[in-house]
Amino acid sequence: MTPTLADRIDDLLPQTQCEQCGFHGCRPYAEAIALGEATINRCPPGGALGIERLAALLDQPLIPLDTTHGIEKPRTLARVIEADCIGCTKCIQACPVDAILGAAKVMHTVVSDLCTGCELCVPACPVDCITLDPMPLAQADDRAHADAARAHFQRREARLARERAVREQQLAASKVEVGVPAARNAVLEALARAKAKKKDAP
Repeated sequence: MTPTLADRIDDLLPQTQCEQCGFHGCRPYAEAIALGEATINRCPPGGALGIERLAALLDQPLIPLDTTHGIEKPRTLARVIEADCIGCTKCIQACPVDAILGAAKVMHTVVSDLCTGCELCVPACPVDCITLDPMPLAQADDRAHADAARAHFQRREARLARERAVREQQLAASKVEVGVPAARNAVLEALARAKAKKKDAP
């Protein structure tokens, strides 16, 4: 299948899924650029090099990074300070690529090979137990790592969509059950008929 323009743009994005561009992940941003609805300079993780690549692809002039979406800085990897982790799972819920392992009331850990450095887990942590370490340069501009991050993001989005659909079905079913009239009570109906007959009797 021939790649679309959005596909080709998406392939140039870092796949951090950090949402700094104002879109829910790299793919929606790529689609907006392809439609002319977003500029090419809204991705701080991609930085100047990313803008240069996008400009070359789209035959557009080079423009500086729009710093209202963040500043360019070295990429990082999240790391949980184990001694301080309370196992609240908020970082797991925030991670867009399922790079954090753990369970409720159990210490969490970040799988560094999966981490994109999006930093979304940092503000989610209520006890400030997540620190950011430098990402190896080879990983920061590794296309295979970016492609894997995209796949993890897509799988997570699909799983969350399934879970939402199940919850909505359960909610709809519970509403139907509440709306069903109570079952007829034969004894009460017989008593009501008897009362009515007595009232009508001469």
